[in-house]
Amino acid sequence: MSDDIKTTLNYYNEKSAQFAGSTVDLEFSDIQDAFLSFLEPGALILDFGCGAGRDSRYFLQKGYRVEAIDGSEEMVRIATETAGIPVRQMLFQELDETDKYDGIFACASILHVPYNELQDIMTRLYKALKTDGILYVSFKYGDFEGYRNGRYFTDLNEERFQTLLDAVGGFEVVQQRITADVRPGRKAEQWLNVILRKK
Repeated sequence: MSDDIKTTLNYYNEKSAQFAGSTVDLEFSDIQDAFLSFLEPGALILDFGCGAGRDSRYFLQKGYRVEAIDGSEEMVRIATETAGIPVRQMLFQELDETDKYDGIFACASILHVPYNELQDIMTRLYKALKTDGILYVSFKYGDFEGYRNGRYFTDLNEERFQTLLDAVGGFEVVQQRITADVRPGRKAEQWLNVILRKK
């Protein structure tokens, strides 16, 4: 495990209660429903880097089947309680499934992976999806890479994301938009939200 990943996971383990308190009950249905609109009822979703379990809980309430993973031991504990399903502790680099999921939701999660490792992660996500499967990813908008507030971030704009997609291959963009942060006092922060389909 790289030092960047260790440092970021330590942050989430130490500040899990604070982070969960600021995210678990946020109104996020605009993005969640956009993702679900491309899936059949009862589809199997992987919540990839589930944090406090907000999205897993929402998808389960809508009748979808959900598996959830996170790298932080403390976030796994909180998410298991929030979503009411067993959440697995797993690093993104350990995903090794083939043609399993109808949808994968990676909300503000793989943005903690260094840019030069993102191609591997995106390839793993591609492999884990069924044909025509749907992937949602989000990144802070920009071109910064490095430490911010105790965590490692890779920010992406349209150009940097397209370069990544071209390297991975096999995905088509079905929706891409820039949104403001939904957390109180954070509206100035912008996010790149992309929904992809596995061809």
